Amino acid sequence: MTISYEKFNLKEVINASGRMTILGVSKVSENVLAAQKFGGEHFFEMSELSIQTGAYLAKILKVEDAQVVSSASAGIAQSVAALIGEGSIYHAYHPYTDKVVKREIILPKGHNVDYGTPVELMVQQGGGQVVEAGYANMCSKEHIQMMITDRTAAILYIKSHHAVQKSMLSVAEAAAVAKAHKLPLIVDAAAEEDLFQYIELGADLVIYSGAKAIEGPSAGLVIGKKDYIEWIRLQGKGIGRAMKIGKDNILGFTQAVEDYVENGSESGDAMQVRLAPFIEDLNNIQNIEAKVVQDGAGRDIYRASIKVSGEKSAKEVIQELKAESPAIYTREYQANNGIIEFDIRSVNEEEMNKMTKRLQEIMN
Repeated sequence: MTISYEKFNLKEVINASGRMTILGVSKVSENVLAAQKFGGEHFFEMSELSIQTGAYLAKILKVEDAQVVSSASAGIAQSVAALIGEGSIYHAYHPYTDKVVKREIILPKGHNVDYGTPVELMVQQGGGQVVEAGYANMCSKEHIQMMITDRTAAILYIKSHHAVQKSMLSVAEAAAVAKAHKLPLIVDAAAEEDLFQYIELGADLVIYSGAKAIEGPSAGLVIGKKDYIEWIRLQGKGIGRAMKIGKDNILGFTQAVEDYVENGSESGDAMQVRLAPFIEDLNNIQNIEAKVVQDGAGRDIYRASIKVSGEKSAKEVIQELKAESPAIYTREYQANNGIIEFDIRSVNEEEMNKMTKRLQEIMN
C-alpha cells in the first residue's frame, strides 16, 4: 500500500510555524516508529502498561511518578479533576457532582489564554472553576494569595509563549505560595524543552506535550507527586475515558522521552548557524528585511524574522505562502506589524531553499 499526499488530495506542507497542533506538531524518528510498531503488533494489560511505562519514565526524569495521557490538554483536564476528586471513585464517576465544592483553580489572568482552545475550557472540563488572579499585564504572589479560599483546589501556572510574559510571578514564586497554603501547583509546560526544572522549582504536577519539544507521537505527559499521579490514573474511569491513548503511542512516546533525555534537541547556536545563509538569501529579496530573533518567551530557540514592505502586506504574503503546494506555514503573531517569523526546527535546507524561492516569486 502506498501512502501519499495525492492519495488523500492533500497539499504538502512546510512547517516553518513551529511545533503546532494544526500541522501535526512534529516528525517522529525511526526509533519512535519502531516502538509504535511493537505496540501496534502486540497486546498488553493496559493498566499495567500505564503503570510500568510511568515508572520507567519517572526513573528517567527523576520524579516520583509519571502518566502518559493523550495530550497536554488532556493533562490539564485530568490533573484538575484528580486534584478536585482526591482519589474518590465516586467523584471519578460523577466529576461534576454538587457534593464536591472545593473546585476553584487559581490562574494568573495573563495565563488564561487561547492556545487553540481556552485554558479555562480545559479547567472546566476537569470540573474546575477558574479564578483569575491579578491583571492582564501583572500578577504577583500577593495577587495569587488574595484569591485563595477554602474552596481552592489548586494553583495553575501556564508556561507558554502564548501567556503574558511581562510582570508575572515566576514558577518558583507560585510554588512558594502553593506550599505556604498547602495547595498543589500544576504547571502546564506543554512546549517547554526542560523536563526537569519545573519539578525542581517546586511544582507538584508538570504537564508536557508529547509531540512538541520531545518530538514523539500524539501524546501528553504528566509528572510529579505519586499520590497525584495515581489520582490522574483513576480518571480513566471518568473523564479520562474519552481521552484515552493507544498502546502504540504510549510506547512510542516513552521511547521519544528516553531519546530526548539522552540526545537533547537542536541548540540555539546550531539554529543560528543554519539560519545564517537563509537570512542572507532573504535579504537579497526586494521589500524584505530579514534578521535572526530569539523566542519571545526566552527559550533557546532562534527564528528568521522578516519585515515586509512595498505593495503587499505581511498578511497577504502569509496567505500566498499557504496557497500552493507545498503550503508554507509561518508564525503569524506579528503580521499586523508587517513581520513574519520562520521557525526552522522542523525545516531542512531543501525546504529553506523552497521558501526563499516562493518569497522571491511573491515579492517580485
